[in-house]
Amino acid sequence: MVSRPLAETPPGNRLRWLPWLFAAGAVLWLVQLTQFAAILAAPAGREQLQQTLVNAGFTSNPAQMLVVESVIIVFFELCAVALHAAAYYGLRRFRPWGWIAATIVAAAWSVILLGIPVLVFLLRRRTRRAYGIP
Repeated sequence: MVSRPLAETPPGNRLRWLPWLFAAGAVLWLVQLTQFAAILAAPAGREQLQQTLVNAGFTSNPAQMLVVESVIIVFFELCAVALHAAAYYGLRRFRPWGWIAATIVAAAWSVILLGIPVLVFLLRRRTRRAYGIP
């Protein structure tokens, strides 16, 4: 009987749910991006955002600030979608880069305490070895 390294051995049911967690995160960020795009596309939505900027104290050129703020928000949301998608596809194929993307995403979610249990699970020795991480 020839023994294969743990990274080449499918770990079974204990990691089956993990990629789907990141797929759900990608869908969440896509929904957020769509809602933000709808607000920007509607004239009333843009006016409401500009009024919010004026109420916050930005009075010189709220339209320009809205463009800058919108570009930053869209950039971060697209990065979140891309990282969640990379984690999903990488974890499904048991690739080290999938584990790395998942760890980055879980660390980012840990800022609001939601990702701490997932981060702890990803950093366990058995999980790392399943993805070929020493």
